Amino acid sequence: MPLTANPARTVLNKVPQVTLAFWLIKICATTLGETGGDALSMTLKLGYALSTAIFFGVFLLTLFAQVSAKRYNPALYWLVILSTTTAGTTMSDFLDRTAHLGYIGGSLVLIGVLVAVLVAWRLTLGSISFDHIVDPKVETFYWTTILFSNTLGTALGDFMSDDAGLGYQGGALVIGGALALIAGAYFFTKVSRTLLFWLAFVLTRPLGATLGDTLTKTHAQGGLDLGTLPSSLVLAVAMIGLVFLAARKPAPATTT
Repeated sequence: MPLTANPARTVLNKVPQVTLAFWLIKICATTLGETGGDALSMTLKLGYALSTAIFFGVFLLTLFAQVSAKRYNPALYWLVILSTTTAGTTMSDFLDRTAHLGYIGGSLVLIGVLVAVLVAWRLTLGSISFDHIVDPKVETFYWTTILFSNTLGTALGDFMSDDAGLGYQGGALVIGGALALIAGAYFFTKVSRTLLFWLAFVLTRPLGATLGDTLTKTHAQGGLDLGTLPSSLVLAVAMIGLVFLAARKPAPATTT
């Protein structure tokens, strides 16, 4: 007789499967985070500090709703992702420009914070998970890591496009190449899947930053000059459509 899972021990995973659709939505979210963050801080001229306070408040509200939820909700999950990308954009810009740390200094600070969060997660709970999130403590570490990875990604994207002199398109090509190497390592090596996931997660943020700047910066700056508000609207529609299509296949239940 085949063994079956005890229904009382079956819980619903609160994060989506990591598929191609996941990464496409993530890139849309990070690009929208760049254009949306710039729309508030630059276009509407609220500044980096006030914009960060607003977006961080949105992040806390969506995080509370996500952690309180009993099961995976696609719209809520991606709303929290989006709140981390917008907050990450203005947080990074605040550190780099308002606090005058520069792109390298800001990146080093954020790398230190991200590593500290991951180490604390590993020491506190014994493992670092990205595809099996059920316990509230694990989920809190998960979202804290995502917040700082998206903030770090913004600083890295700005560094490559500005300080490194690659420009927005050049930066996007370099990051795309790095992501291709990570994909190759996933398919053809036995490198830790957790390590590869977080590397890809960090790098999709500067990819979104460079793509977002490509859309919104002026022609003189090397962009398409489409504006932050129109670009954000188009990206939001694309992201909603992708989330809807991906949500047609629900996240599978996992057993404990």
